[in-house]
Amino acid sequence: MKILIVGASGATGKHLVSQLLSKNNSVKIVVRSPEKLPVSWKNNLNLEIITASILDLSDVQMRDLTSDIDAIASCLGHTLSFKGIYGKPRKLVTEAVRRLCESVISNNPKTQVKFVLMNTSGNRNRDLDETIGFAEKLVVGTLRLLLPPHSDNENAADYLRTKIGQENKNIEWTAVRPDSLINDDKITPYQIHPSPIRSAIFNAGKVSRINVAHFMSLLILENALWNKWKGKMPLIYNK
Repeated sequence: MKILIVGASGATGKHLVSQLLSKNNSVKIVVRSPEKLPVSWKNNLNLEIITASILDLSDVQMRDLTSDIDAIASCLGHTLSFKGIYGKPRKLVTEAVRRLCESVISNNPKTQVKFVLMNTSGNRNRDLDETIGFAEKLVVGTLRLLLPPHSDNENAADYLRTKIGQENKNIEWTAVRPDSLINDDKITPYQIHPSPIRSAIFNAGKVSRINVAHFMSLLILENALWNKWKGKMPLIYNK
């Protein structure tokens, strides 16, 4: 397969790239600072590195970027700093998802492109009856107002749900919702659920970034797993 990954230099994105390369897939990444990438990546003939900020690419460049791919994975997120949280672009994830999807649709590929979005357990799947308590609803509403990255994550998933939907002839999608992210060097057992099994605010679980990357890679590579979760927003927790 040929897979495009945005957010590849991030903590989860690096794991995803490494796992896909280890299975001899052809991977294309867009990064702003290639000098920070592992040396082994730069010598890997299966990896194509495009040096750019994804939102700075023109429409023509975006169509070229997505013209020959089978899947897209977005591990984009906002840097946890004042500038990263409150500076521009405030809609980094949403705009990247929108422009990538529009470029795929413009290319009108012969087979549907898989789109895997890394999202957050703090976002509800509004296609399902995922109710939350008043206190949690109040906290989430406050986060939505005060922390632009939270609403960006919500809007990115909503774009896939409402604009791409379930019947798009060019794109199929899933939005993976990890709970609180932690670091680990090894893939460990984890569990997947269609909806939260605990409060993301008051009783959050944990999941390692390497496990999130592993699940995302399996979604891309294994059609049976993809068919189970396409058009859905699975939650992932460490066991």
